[in-house]
Amino acid sequence: MTTTTTLSELTGDYVLDPAHTRIGFVARHAMITKVHGEFEEFKGGGHLDGDDPSRSTVQVTIEARSIQTRNQLRDDQLRGNDFLDMDNHPTITFTSTTVEQVDATTFAVTGDLTIRGVTRPVTVEFELTGATHDPWGNFRVGFEGRTTINRKDWGVSWNAVLESGGVLISDKVTLEFDVAAIRQS
Repeated sequence: MTTTTTLSELTGDYVLDPAHTRIGFVARHAMITKVHGEFEEFKGGGHLDGDDPSRSTVQVTIEARSIQTRNQLRDDQLRGNDFLDMDNHPTITFTSTTVEQVDATTFAVTGDLTIRGVTRPVTVEFELTGATHDPWGNFRVGFEGRTTINRKDWGVSWNAVLESGGVLISDKVTLEFDVAAIRQS
């Protein structure tokens, strides 16, 4: 951490800074390469309790239509019924249920992830990467986290069999989070 040395000093309510936050994913394509993507529209925040991290909370809402993989045809398919079904399920949500401090800078955040109307528990390990006041007087914290899910658990099961016998898209998807949040109080 840069200017803050104790977790206690981080206590407060925060909102995500969308200009400095990335919510992304990685999945295998044709079992030989990886496709990276991200969501460009989201909002969220939470409460960080530095004295008792178990009293911390997080909530995030992602606009499914904002998915980007740098390929328009693929993005349109991902937005459609085969994958995110954004017409019927326009948002993806995460609401924490527990936060556990793992070590001095690592936290296991467990919560309910809802995709396509299916809600399942997920745990993401987040590392506190820093905290500081920016030049405009805002207090910011940064976290990095990742977890791997099976997309079929949320009803995202479309696939195609390859001539070689493999499949076009892996069931496992890694979710990646690079978070910057600004303290509001």
